[in-house]
Amino acid sequence: MTSPSDAPLWTPSPERVASSAMARFAKLAGAKAGRELGDYRSLHAWSIAEREAFWDLLWDFCGVIGEKGDRVLADGDRMPGARFFPEGRLNFAENLLKTHGPGDAIVFKGEDKAEAQLSWDELRALVSRIQQALEAVGVKEGDRVAAMMPNRPETVAFMLATASLGAIWSSCSPDFGERGVLDRFGQIEPKVFVTVDGYWYAGKRIDIAAKLKPIVEQLTSVERTVVVPYLGVAEEVAAGLRDAVSLEAFLEGHDPGPLMFRRVAFGHPLYVMFSSGTTGVPKCIVHCAGGLLLQQLKEHVLHCDVRAGDRVFYFTTCGWMMWNWLVAGLGAGATLLLYDGSPFHPTPAVLFDYADAEGMTFFGTSAKWIDGVKKQGLVPRETHSLKTVRAMASTGSPLADSSFDWVYEAVKSDIQLASISGGTDICSCFVLGNPMDPVWRGEIQGAGLGLAVATLDDDGKPMARGKGELACVKAFPAMPIGFWNDPDGAKYHAAYFDRFPNVWVHGDFAEWTEHGGMIIHGRSDATLNPGGVRIGTAEIYAQVEKMEEIVEALCIGQDHDGDVRVVLFVRMADGASLDDDLVRKVKVRIREGASPRHVPAKVIAVADIPRTKSGKIVELAVREVVHGRPVKNKEALANPEALDLFADLEELRG
Repeated sequence: MTSPSDAPLWTPSPERVASSAMARFAKLAGAKAGRELGDYRSLHAWSIAEREAFWDLLWDFCGVIGEKGDRVLADGDRMPGARFFPEGRLNFAENLLKTHGPGDAIVFKGEDKAEAQLSWDELRALVSRIQQALEAVGVKEGDRVAAMMPNRPETVAFMLATASLGAIWSSCSPDFGERGVLDRFGQIEPKVFVTVDGYWYAGKRIDIAAKLKPIVEQLTSVERTVVVPYLGVAEEVAAGLRDAVSLEAFLEGHDPGPLMFRRVAFGHPLYVMFSSGTTGVPKCIVHCAGGLLLQQLKEHVLHCDVRAGDRVFYFTTCGWMMWNWLVAGLGAGATLLLYDGSPFHPTPAVLFDYADAEGMTFFGTSAKWIDGVKKQGLVPRETHSLKTVRAMASTGSPLADSSFDWVYEAVKSDIQLASISGGTDICSCFVLGNPMDPVWRGEIQGAGLGLAVATLDDDGKPMARGKGELACVKAFPAMPIGFWNDPDGAKYHAAYFDRFPNVWVHGDFAEWTEHGGMIIHGRSDATLNPGGVRIGTAEIYAQVEKMEEIVEALCIGQDHDGDVRVVLFVRMADGASLDDDLVRKVKVRIREGASPRHVPAKVIAVADIPRTKSGKIVELAVREVVHGRPVKNKEALANPEALDLFADLEELRG
């Protein structure tokens, strides 16, 4: 595919390229390779051809604290099965807390309701106190600590304390419904549950005490629940929960002291993250400490050119992998700028206000937010300075061509706009920006260093042009170490490696451009992606199909107005009809039982729902029909005629 434009939207100056960490790294790599690697394509090619040399150099360049061991890669031709730094030992938290002193480590803003700052020394002191308190309740290596928390400084500190002990962290945001939380944390059996007394959203006070009680009662593995104050009622909320205390009580008697970091194997579990739950309860994806440390430091330090003292922001919740990505910025010596709440409250310009007030250098957000502020007519370059912002990143869904234009016309002309794509599966990026190359309209700049990214045809052969399956054809450190409760690895293998042997198939449709960039065309599986947040249909069905008026449901994501909207089709029970009151009831049920992001934009009644001969509903086939595309393998359906019910629907035209 050719570029939508004959000229790039932005080209870095020679001075900017020369001063980048990527350029310095390229010189060191060239010395190792015995030849000059002066442009990104040659550097990337070397990083794939010489994986061991690349990851070994990256460890040194990023100043990783730990022991490498003698080998960089064992069983490198196996995917899954490759082992990076098999004798290596490190601690993730130790590497994120390398910096000391009075400078800002974390700045926090919760809409117009709360503000906080922690210096590096204050962050270390808080982590020390939490570390001691976790040990006092018996948390040890391999135990799980689960958090249902807003994007606050305490959340970061709890994660660091958990990792410092070699324990395993998992999080979601407090807007999740009871079932959504239990479907996730119930599988991993946490010893400690961290939550909050409520939160603010769009200026509204959201009380979650009633929701917390059944969650805590059903998380029977939890021996201590800690309630962090946000609304000022932590003690009252804790009093109503089993084995619960406020944060203040939890830390009582634990004074700040020297931090202890338990070094674990490179492949030791660090995070459990969750798939979207498309075909059942969410899969528990286990990520390792060493793999994520190297991958995320690579992305911050090299691809995003984050430097010590920079101020890094990403709009995210603790239920999205971008939160885990953001906190790794500490390892680059950067200050984290945290924001919790609505990105449009109290005004649509609130994030730009934050950028100016805090000297933001890296501005991360979603494609949906960029589209939202664009449609509201904001022209930040006329109302804000933004002089410190060097780079802007967008992810969650493909960034529209018009949004590329808007950033350069309405935000800032001299800025690296990095559209990035990866996911929860690798807690990082397959394709992203780099500070050495131009930005072209509608394109992601290219593949990440050390990642053998390819697009494959239906036979598994690499494609130079045209849409194909996004894949990675060589092992890399940020691959999950497996799924929780999947002892033989069968579920893990089926998720990524069943289609083509020894190849990671990611589930995106993508194509290369003539510039070496990439265009992502959306998911190639049944995952929904409204507003850039991946959610699963099973979590919606779990709520709707409890309703007596509805027999069964089918949910898809419809491409609409530059984004994806959730459309719910329902087959009604005899005598029931889908009126406005029932539509409202359906939406409330989904909002309260799953999350606000799961609420469908459209609810439509249909006479029948297509299914396979074994009785499974066929979301992908319906999605193809809705988008006017042909459906393959109709012969596998028990009732293929039902597909006609979804073609050219009037309700989906607006």
